[in-house]
Amino acid sequence: MFEIKIDDAKYWKNCVDAIVKLVDEGSFDISKEGITLRAMDPSGISMVSFSIPNKAFSKYDVDKQMRVGLNLENLDRILASARGDEQLLMKDSGGRFLIEFIGKHSRRRYKLPMIETKKDIDKEPKVEFESEMEVRGESIKEIIKDAALLSTYIGFKTDKSSFTVMAKGDMGELEEEHLGSADVIKNLVVKSPSSATFNLEYLDRMVSACPSGNQIKMSFKSNEPIMINYKIGDAEVIYFLAPYMED
Repeated sequence: MFEIKIDDAKYWKNCVDAIVKLVDEGSFDISKEGITLRAMDPSGISMVSFSIPNKAFSKYDVDKQMRVGLNLENLDRILASARGDEQLLMKDSGGRFLIEFIGKHSRRRYKLPMIETKKDIDKEPKVEFESEMEVRGESIKEIIKDAALLSTYIGFKTDKSSFTVMAKGDMGELEEEHLGSADVIKNLVVKSPSSATFNLEYLDRMVSACPSGNQIKMSFKSNEPIMINYKIGDAEVIYFLAPYMED
């Protein structure tokens, strides 16, 4: 049994948004320490790993560890109805997932069926990254928009002092260089020059839930999965995306 309360219902909506960008169903692992979820997207080329500690909640009563499988698209639609001043209560109610929005003068409740999902938890890729950096969330969103004007793929390349973005399509080519000391890129660490190409649509989904003003950490290695992670309040979301390999 569990009963979990959060003071800002919209905050939990923002957290779920970051997950549902990639997967339409998944299982929350609820333990005394906090809540986690890890899942592959249906195509098998990307993964999301989400975690939030118990301190993020105003009430956190969890008797024992349990897994709650849900249709995340349905959950996200319900959470979208949250009002600005509402709290959110989540608990097990007779084998169904109860969501209760608590306002100053009203309460409304939804009950969702718990579903069976894959029992084995997907393992995160083990990559010894060659390049790591922090990028302003707004900046990487702008970079992705620039690349989308010409291509459905985006290439990243680093050397010791710069980060270069490349895109190529029938309409033309883009090359956009950023120096490690610029406002856009911070803490650029290059152990070895790296280059890799990724699906633009998936990258766009991954960064779109990053809150305004937050930094996004990007880690990659030539022709290996990229890792993208950022914070949403106390929560952390980590994504992996396999590289695009030309035939």
